[in-house]
Amino acid sequence: MDQPALDLDSFPPATRVDWLALVEGVLKGAPYDKRMLTRTPDGFSLDALPERRRDAAPIAGRPAGAPWKVIARLDHDDPASANAQMLEDLNGGADGVSLVFAASPYAGGFGLPARFEELAATLEGLMPDMATLRVEAGGFQGRDIALALARLFEKADPAVLDLRFGLDPIGDFAARGAAPIDWGTLAARLGQTVTALRGRGLTAPMVRADGRLHHGAGATDAQELAAVLATALAYLRALEAAGLPLDEAARSIEVTLTADVDQFGTQAKPRAFRLLWQNVLEACGLAPSPVALHMETAWRSLTRHDPHVNLLRGTIAAFAAGVGGADSVSVLPFTQAIGLPEPEARRLARNTQLILMEESNLHRVADPGAGAGAIEERAEKLAAAAWDLFRQIEREGGMVEALESGAWQARLGAARAARAKDVATRRLPLTGTSEFPLLGAAVPVVIAPARRRAAPAPAEGALMCEPLKGERLAEPFERLRAAAAASAPRVFLAALGMPADFTARAGFARAAFEAGGIAAPGTDGFADMAALTEAYHASGARLACLCASDAIYAASAVEAATALKAAGAVRVYLAGKAGEDEPAQRAAGIDGYLFTGIDLVAFLEGAQAALGIAVGLEP
Repeated sequence: MDQPALDLDSFPPATRVDWLALVEGVLKGAPYDKRMLTRTPDGFSLDALPERRRDAAPIAGRPAGAPWKVIARLDHDDPASANAQMLEDLNGGADGVSLVFAASPYAGGFGLPARFEELAATLEGLMPDMATLRVEAGGFQGRDIALALARLFEKADPAVLDLRFGLDPIGDFAARGAAPIDWGTLAARLGQTVTALRGRGLTAPMVRADGRLHHGAGATDAQELAAVLATALAYLRALEAAGLPLDEAARSIEVTLTADVDQFGTQAKPRAFRLLWQNVLEACGLAPSPVALHMETAWRSLTRHDPHVNLLRGTIAAFAAGVGGADSVSVLPFTQAIGLPEPEARRLARNTQLILMEESNLHRVADPGAGAGAIEERAEKLAAAAWDLFRQIEREGGMVEALESGAWQARLGAARAARAKDVATRRLPLTGTSEFPLLGAAVPVVIAPARRRAAPAPAEGALMCEPLKGERLAEPFERLRAAAAASAPRVFLAALGMPADFTARAGFARAAFEAGGIAAPGTDGFADMAALTEAYHASGARLACLCASDAIYAASAVEAATALKAAGAVRVYLAGKAGEDEPAQRAAGIDGYLFTGIDLVAFLEGAQAALGIAVGLEP
């Protein structure tokens, strides 16, 4: 039977007023700005129901319909193994590799050796005109490695080579906390290096303003963008002073931004930076042109426990980076926080992006966020916040001066402390770590376990600053889990009443304790104090937590706490907030209350301390 064609014009247009009327019906008198506006860490508010921007144009980035480049991370410290990984990545669909050297702040205890012979062995068999090479040198080794690569590929046509040398002396200074020479000399040497490389016919961007170090040290999105913009401007000035025409100097700079698990935030970030870069170019009297923009998934969001959740984190971040307009994307393998990833983890990192492009065809739409109210609003407000921060940095003398004075570290420290509080209180939940922990899960295989190389003690130099140090969000909970691993502590869930009375709070308590490595076996509940104390003795636990309804707490919490203390519990907790019976409950032996919004890290540290467990500095 033929169906009549759907006449879309017959539907009345839905205006924002119509939508707001529906929202008002749901809010039932509650203030719109209290329920429908979200305040970001950067201080601006986002409307949950932003208006569509019908006149918005795409923000120029990579060519319309062109795929972004898939960049694999190469960081094995054995040249032969690194070479095998590189060839496997390129044959498996990667468009290029990031050469992460041992001195790089992103090496994570591993990294490629920098000697010319070992570099040549690492890149043996590479067809240089068929792949993008991104250098992550660190330790002020960028100049030497760039010249070594130029020598290695001197017989290739320089016009077709895509060698991204990643010269980043400001990043090296921020990571190490010291520079051997002053910024004026560093800037002059940077200009000389770029001029020499361009004199060899190389044309790809050679200088990199990198946001990952700032992001890892706690930066908000706006802070990361401001730091990258201020760094890029410092490099633009250095290259112009070296004699490069301003437009050529601008083309010599690329940026790297972090792709995190906030999908809309990550999608807005590259769009916001492109707007900011256009402002800088216009202020320099240059015609707007897209900046080369790479994104890498966030190191600080990776977890060691339940690491397969990192696959979801990487997928969200890669999706947002790709549709946000990144020219190239790197997905960190899901076991990167555990150690040196083996081939399966590397393959999944590549295929995360290949599936997004080849099966979902996400790259075929130019700037799909254009016109979407949520994306447009976020990009504009993010750019405005970053521009204000950028101007503050410039008023302080520039990025180098802001680092040298400590003003920048103070800003990052405040943002990091606020985020750490959100993690500790689980306002910012970490699936598999602070929420839904899974004790006893098998740990995926890695080539070598994670190791941290001690940063070299900064020598007295012409420039000194407090180095930027990163920490993953999950590390406070991971330290608790690591400390508990040797003794395998347990907590006895003293469930009172019927299942309907205790199930919700028992489940909440179990997840909270197990986030700190304290096992909390389930129970069917106890009808009387004798059964409760007998089960406690049989459990072998030294901690106990009451789980029941408020009504049962009022009737039985004091008696239960007294019985558990008499049975030998070193700490007795109550799942729920303290009420009017708190004095009596405290007197009976209840040592603390476990509820939503508590600083769970501090709570678990106290529980472990009661058991004689010392929490270390390393997870």
